[in-house]
Amino acid sequence: MLDKKNRLRKKKEFNYIYKKGNAFFSKYYTLFITSTKLTDKKIGFSVSNKVGNSVVRHRVKRLMCEVVRKNLNCFPTNNYVFVARPGSENLDFNQVTDNIFYLLKKAGLKQKNES
Repeated sequence: MLDKKNRLRKKKEFNYIYKKGNAFFSKYYTLFITSTKLTDKKIGFSVSNKVGNSVVRHRVKRLMCEVVRKNLNCFPTNNYVFVARPGSENLDFNQVTDNIFYLLKKAGLKQKNES
């Protein structure tokens, strides 16, 4: 689980990033990014009811959170929201990692092998 200082928690924060952020899309995820003046990066995760039942949605969210937690140093200081799309429930840990880094690369932020 991410530290509290790195988590987005309030609906108001999510809505601000959805409205003002830049969106990047892949087959399984959508990434919204906004810049911030703060020193901490804030990351949120969202999984729609279209993905599956509550057990499946929670598993998808846990996988995304774990990938981000293990690679937190690869994320520049910004606000991020990862949104899981239908089909993401069938991915394993390595596929989730590849998809998240694909979105970061598409956003022009960081590549997987950089530290």
